[in-house]
Amino acid sequence: MLRAKWVVGVLTAVLLGTGIGLLRGTEGALVAPAGAADALPSRALGLSGHRRLVEQLEQAGRHTSGKGSRPSRAAAITPLRAARPLRLHIPSLGEDLPFGEPGDPGGAAAGEGEEAAWEAGSPAPGAAGTAVVGAEDLRLAELRRGLTVEIARADGRTAVFTVDAVSPAGVTGRGQRPGRARLRLVSGETTVLARLTGQRRTGHSAD
Repeated sequence: MLRAKWVVGVLTAVLLGTGIGLLRGTEGALVAPAGAADALPSRALGLSGHRRLVEQLEQAGRHTSGKGSRPSRAAAITPLRAARPLRLHIPSLGEDLPFGEPGDPGGAAAGEGEEAAWEAGSPAPGAAGTAVVGAEDLRLAELRRGLTVEIARADGRTAVFTVDAVSPAGVTGRGQRPGRARLRLVSGETTVLARLTGQRRTGHSAD
């Protein structure tokens, strides 16, 4: 009888010891330090994919800003109605000249300053076709493609032309599209070709 009680006591002690060991092992698992397995939830949430998406958006933003920095090519607009030109203004050269009477070759008359001349046989500046305008001593060779030439007109509008070509030996109008408003500006041996790209109101009609 005493022997049986002794065996039961030993077994009870063994079972208690095993249970305590299991409990300690479970607690250790709960506080175990983070390891490589922690990366699984991140992958499940798609965080790595999110980072790739952010990088792609940043690259797209850089490409977009690069394209936006390039100056856009000004498009030609519908020609204006014919109207007599009043003043020739070239902002980049600091030139602002009045027009003489149609057919006047231009230049300085007695007691007057220099004038621009419109060839009366050509369309009015801003109207459909190629208007021919000349003036002496203009530094046209300094103009570059994309710069503007402005002509104030008697209808209260200013026609804005964008330079297409500059040649010290003269240029022709070959290859021009019919129905477009263009300008041929001549001074000395230099000729500038430009196209109408804008217009704005500048005052009351002079006609």
